[in-house]
Amino acid sequence: MIEKAFQFTAKTLNQYVKNKFSLDDDAVVINRIIEQDGKIPQLNKNHIVLSLIHVEEETSKQFYNRVETVSDGNYVKKPVSNRFNLYMLVTPNFDDYNEALKFLSVTMQFFQTNELIDATKYANIPTEIERLEYEFQKGDGYMQMQNLWTALGAKYQPSIIYKMRMITIASDEIEGFETKVDSIRNTANPKS
Repeated sequence: MIEKAFQFTAKTLNQYVKNKFSLDDDAVVINRIIEQDGKIPQLNKNHIVLSLIHVEEETSKQFYNRVETVSDGNYVKKPVSNRFNLYMLVTPNFDDYNEALKFLSVTMQFFQTNELIDATKYANIPTEIERLEYEFQKGDGYMQMQNLWTALGAKYQPSIIYKMRMITIASDEIEGFETKVDSIRNTANPKS
């Protein structure tokens, strides 16, 4: 589900940027900021890079139905769904610094106008994703960003962090079956 949420976000943002600047080529990629060997991935060059930097479980849990009805009227019991928040680093990686700032601005416009994406706004959203919510992360300012880029092992680039809220991860494993109730017999009154 994480991959589908990122793919849909990248595809939608990419189309927005292409329309805004009348581009023919794709402008958005999903990738790490730096390779394990410390080199900058060639794929990132002159693109807006979306990177997953953190995953946290949503702690305000609600009741998630564990029982589903199957075609014969019986029930199947599945594990409880969990919801997660994904922290996405958005980094315009351009040779020209002014281009990086221009693409950062248009990215911010996209997320400002698309704080919530669902099927009413985008019919092509994957059916497994009910909705995507994007929330700008203020953080603790300069030091937090410096620490993040140091942890990534890269030199700072203009960037922004968004929290993608409430991604549901549900296992399709079956824990058990329950049969439907066809009739109720009253054992207290044997004549019934």
